Amino acid sequence: MRVSFEFFPPKTAEQRVQLDATVAALKPWTPEYVSCTFGAGGSTLSYTFETIAHLRSVHGFDAAPHISCVGGSRAELAELLSRYRDAGIRRLVALRGDLPSGMASAGEFRFAADLVRFIRAEHGDLFHLEVGCYPEVHPQAESAHDDVRAFVNKVRAGADGAITQYFFNADGYFRFVDEVRRLGCEVPIVPGIMPITNYSQLRRFSDICGAEIPRWIAKRCIALGDDAGAIREFGADVVSALCQRLIAGGVDSLHFYTLNRAKATQAVLQRLA
Repeated sequence: MRVSFEFFPPKTAEQRVQLDATVAALKPWTPEYVSCTFGAGGSTLSYTFETIAHLRSVHGFDAAPHISCVGGSRAELAELLSRYRDAGIRRLVALRGDLPSGMASAGEFRFAADLVRFIRAEHGDLFHLEVGCYPEVHPQAESAHDDVRAFVNKVRAGADGAITQYFFNADGYFRFVDEVRRLGCEVPIVPGIMPITNYSQLRRFSDICGAEIPRWIAKRCIALGDDAGAIREFGADVVSALCQRLIAGGVDSLHFYTLNRAKATQAVLQRLA
């Protein structure tokens, strides 16, 4: 079973210490690669670049920056791609991204497929490109059918593989993959896995990204109230069972959204060992 981990770029000394501790704790699982999220506009771009450089040089990981077309011009994106190329980066996660509050323009590209085409036009096959997908339908898609078509379009634009938004319903994942395969799309579709540690936070994230929290999971988390330890144990059992179901169904790679914390991801991986 291959694994990969997602981190976000730390902005303070305390956050940098936390990230290093998390990376050290997760390193024994020898990830295939790690990724770092992208912040649109201003200094957040440098945080991503610096974090990727740190993960490569200090920790020895194959590190993939997220790159988003939101708010960026062709010239700005071309410069960023060249910077990653010159730094030896060979894997990218290409996303449309969300328009931050207060930003007037979405940039020159409307969709991730446009970004993928641009990267291929600029750099050919230099980069291994991952894109995102939503087994439970993108919250802005007009229909499930349109969402599957949009994903296949991204792949045909030049993507090598995909990472899903997190989910808790394995059947939804398998159905999405079946629909994509029927359209002739054969790239790897790696499940994105979100460990459960804080129900309020999980509900907030899910409201934004459209991920469904099954009613029985929500009710159990609510019943556990403020017992953080019990929620962590319950979450580890639920998420590891999901992973086991995916593995039994033929999945051979999992991508963990760590939120720059190790314990919850460790608890799941230990149950899978």
